[in-house]
Amino acid sequence: MSTAGSFAGLTAKSWILLNNSGNALILALHFGCLALPSLLLSGPAGVATDRLGCEKVLIRAQWGLFGAALLGALAIPLLQGQLQVAMLLLSTLLVGVASSYELTARNKYSALLVEDPEHLGRYIASFSVVFNVGKLIGPPLGGWLLALGGPTTALVLDAATYLLPLATVMGLLHPIRSAEQRSGPGRSASLGTAWRECGPVLRHVLRFTAIATLVGFFHPGLAPLIARQVLGPSPQALGIFTSVLAAGSICGGITLQRNSAWLTARPGLLLGSCTLLTALAQLGMATGAGHLAIELVMTFLIGAGTACLLAGTNLIGQVGAPMALRGRMAGLGQIAFLGGGGLSGIAAALISARIGLGGTFALLGGIGSVLGLGELVLQGRLRLVPPSSLRSDESHEEAR
Repeated sequence: MSTAGSFAGLTAKSWILLNNSGNALILALHFGCLALPSLLLSGPAGVATDRLGCEKVLIRAQWGLFGAALLGALAIPLLQGQLQVAMLLLSTLLVGVASSYELTARNKYSALLVEDPEHLGRYIASFSVVFNVGKLIGPPLGGWLLALGGPTTALVLDAATYLLPLATVMGLLHPIRSAEQRSGPGRSASLGTAWRECGPVLRHVLRFTAIATLVGFFHPGLAPLIARQVLGPSPQALGIFTSVLAAGSICGGITLQRNSAWLTARPGLLLGSCTLLTALAQLGMATGAGHLAIELVMTFLIGAGTACLLAGTNLIGQVGAPMALRGRMAGLGQIAFLGGGGLSGIAAALISARIGLGGTFALLGGIGSVLGLGELVLQGRLRLVPPSSLRSDESHEEAR
């Protein structure tokens, strides 16, 4: 329910900005306000999670999300014109700040809800499925609420749904708090220490994910523009397009969940396959322009590929790192996502302004194909051994 409300609000804001400006760069900036704070704040969020405790950080982040979303809802009836646009962007920016802390804390918090550590991989992979179910429901809900009740209704729903996870964490869940390992004070609690101690396999995963995200995960930021070209200018069209992306993400997440142990142990195979699938679908979008069925199928495949890439990186980082590093590993993962696609969305918007949307799909799809094939050929045999099997440093060397 929380994710559905969030995407309903995001869809409403995107359509308002598109309707007022029609500028692809404004849309990318809006998504960047949501996603780019993680580039600067995911590191400090990971450090805070490992130092203060994931439950405390998670609760504070949920209050921040509620307040930021409420600010966006108030902007519609109280402001107009450029002031309204500025307030919507500020609301989205504050949501992005709070989300940076919520995402890192939630990842580590998950381990405290699982009694058997061997089930942690499937449990974390389930978050991708749940998230994308909300992503599937939210955009059409936001589109219909815009059409029937106006933008204020959609944004009020967005704010209200943050109260559900807050009440759940504070009153319903009973984590195994004794299982949490926190970092001590000083340099040992830094992000740099986590980078050095996580091992060469996880460092490679983070580097590759950052490059793959830059060329293959710009679709959220340009979703209104792509939807307008594929389906039309209505808010319902944007909701349908985003839901097709989400449907592909759900299928990708289920595949990852059912094969989490096998795929986590083979990071090169997992990440290379996801990158190649996304790139081929981007090329399909470029060559199939004007054919609705082809474009929707390619959109579905893009959703599957990007979901497996992002969820797979997160899964590998959590399973492959010791408990004391998992908050910072979640932060490093968010940094590798380049602000959840915000930076790549801005880059793609600038490229599309010069060569068009079809040319952007073709260019970035071609680069992604080379990247994915290279990872499969060069790193397809790479193996990851969880740190519980051996000492952390030795496990990664033996995996090599």
